[in-house]
Amino acid sequence: MDSQQQADADRIHKRNLALSVFTIIALVLAFIWLIYWLIWGRFEVYTDDAYVNGNMVQLMSQIAGTVVEINVDDTQLVKQGQVVIKFDPADTAIALQQAQAQLAETIRQVRQLFENTKREQATLILRKADLIKARLDLKRRANLVGNSAVSKEEYQHYQTALEAAQAQYDAALHNLRSSLALIANTHLYTHPAVERAKANFKTAYLNAERTVIVAPVSGYIAKRNAQVGQYVLVNTPMLAIIPLNEIWVDANYKESQLSNLRIGQTVSLSADAYSNVTYHGKIFGLSPGTGAAFSLLPPQNATGNWIKIVQRLPVRIWMDPKELRKYPLQLGLSMRVTTNTYDVSGHMLSQQAVNKPIYFTDVYAQQIAKVNQSIDRILHDNSPDMFIPRMKLDA
Repeated sequence: MDSQQQADADRIHKRNLALSVFTIIALVLAFIWLIYWLIWGRFEVYTDDAYVNGNMVQLMSQIAGTVVEINVDDTQLVKQGQVVIKFDPADTAIALQQAQAQLAETIRQVRQLFENTKREQATLILRKADLIKARLDLKRRANLVGNSAVSKEEYQHYQTALEAAQAQYDAALHNLRSSLALIANTHLYTHPAVERAKANFKTAYLNAERTVIVAPVSGYIAKRNAQVGQYVLVNTPMLAIIPLNEIWVDANYKESQLSNLRIGQTVSLSADAYSNVTYHGKIFGLSPGTGAAFSLLPPQNATGNWIKIVQRLPVRIWMDPKELRKYPLQLGLSMRVTTNTYDVSGHMLSQQAVNKPIYFTDVYAQQIAKVNQSIDRILHDNSPDMFIPRMKLDA
């Protein structure tokens, strides 16, 4: 064998060796992938059609007014209860003063109704005594007419006096009933006129309080539209507050991937914003309809030519709050989501109704507490007694 044949043989041997090594490596990799798929891969459902979502609290004006102060701007952090915008308080202050005067005047007028009723009661007692006296006078003189001790003319005078006393008693009785009709089943502080004045005062007080607009939740400012000097109408969006500690991910899985998805399954997530960060979460719930079902113009597949389009169903995923605090995410960011479907013992749809608030704020409850204190002060300042008992007509 010459040198050329030896070189060809060596080359063929090296090629066969390389093919053998490549085949062995390919088989090993295929075996490793098969083991991975059998143990983990077949229990993972992946999608990159996922986005960060969350609450966007639109702060709207509850009253009309002119903006005189803005304390926050886009991207800034605000705390719950912090003052963000102020309106010109002149008009609401005048309306509040008028409502306060009206409430005080109404209290005094209702007090007068109760006093008038007491007076009518006393008048009725007086008229009743006059009626009894007139009856007795007539009765005593009725037996004296036949004995000529009392003239017929005098007797007729006593009859007329009895009729007049009866009429005066009936008039006093009707006056008392009219007075009682105005205060029946109530007392000074719960009289309908007082309640109406209290309601008007509450409205004026709340309008005055609402000239100072506070943040209902903690979060970051976005979409500020209000400007200093702008006259804002009721329900005008002024800015938005986004609480980034209350966000979730909506992963849009294909309908062919839904068979093993269950509430409570663990999820691994990664964001394009952080290349080396892995988030963890759980499936909170599956939407009751696809995106096409809730679109503004849902598809009409019963008309025209039909082409099947694979639908996607939003799956809501709650994320670990600790990880979010360390690596915050903004609304709308893209996510890559992998769900572990090993445990399929859960439900696809929620089986329990919610019986308590999920989100709430108490910044407006303080306004009601303040207005009630102010009303109590006005009531006490304009009435000497805390309570006037109910009055009834004696039978």
